[in-house]
Amino acid sequence: MVENNQLLEMNNDENELGKIEIAPEVIEVIAGIAASEVEGVAQMRGSFASGVAERLGRKNHGKGVKVELTDESMKVDVYCVVHFGISIPSVAQKVQDSIRQALLNMTSLEADEVNVHIVGVQFETKTNDGEIEQEV
Repeated sequence: MVENNQLLEMNNDENELGKIEIAPEVIEVIAGIAASEVEGVAQMRGSFASGVAERLGRKNHGKGVKVELTDESMKVDVYCVVHFGISIPSVAQKVQDSIRQALLNMTSLEADEVNVHIVGVQFETKTNDGEIEQEV
């Protein structure tokens, strides 16, 4: 979810061909993919609307990510569910590192803050019908 509908301008004086702008939604997608690829992250937490859209077949890669832009800073909040039995501080640190590195590699931008919110733990339980994963 984007706080501001502004574009990030890339100020690179070496290139005189024109300006480069990056939409905040792009930052959300990059951060969402980087976070979901970390081992120990079960899923990203989205809104009700993103859950309905995903059930209808539309993949939302920015799910569980909120980007807040101001004139002098970029703040990224990530909401994830982790697997049971995994070290939460370790996973959170890996998520922060992964997002910072992905943003730096793909956009040359550095986030001032990458806040990781663990909103649930996913347990794996066995039932008669097979394996079903439950979330608390």
